[in-house]
Amino acid sequence: MGLLDLFGKKDVTADLGARFPYYMKTEFVPYKLRSLERSSSALIVTVRNLTGEPVMGSVVISVPRQLSVDSTGLSREKEIRFGSLLPNEQREARFEVFSDVKTDKGEYTITVTAFVHYRDYAHILNSMRKRAVIEAV
Repeated sequence: MGLLDLFGKKDVTADLGARFPYYMKTEFVPYKLRSLERSSSALIVTVRNLTGEPVMGSVVISVPRQLSVDSTGLSREKEIRFGSLLPNEQREARFEVFSDVKTDKGEYTITVTAFVHYRDYAHILNSMRKRAVIEAV
């Protein structure tokens, strides 16, 4: 019997850390960027909580150095915090991905990471990573 059992709470950290916490889908609108000029595309990330417990979640994207997540071209990472996700609840996050004059033709891989947090956003219980590819033409 654990300490949390005395207070009517159950410890679910081992269960939440052992399996995939989310179903994640990515989509680009429009699905291509323009090379050698300024353009943008929206990366829409859909996350659904597959655990049986409410969790605190966030999504972080990382782009290669030829792209950025802001119109100035300085930021390579961006985070969106969802707050509490109930079991089987689905949320959508929208990220803008920008190209500029130093973006050559080709395919670029964007890393999308969804986190399960506990206590606050500094403590990570589990994560799931997916790669999305966008083409510059």
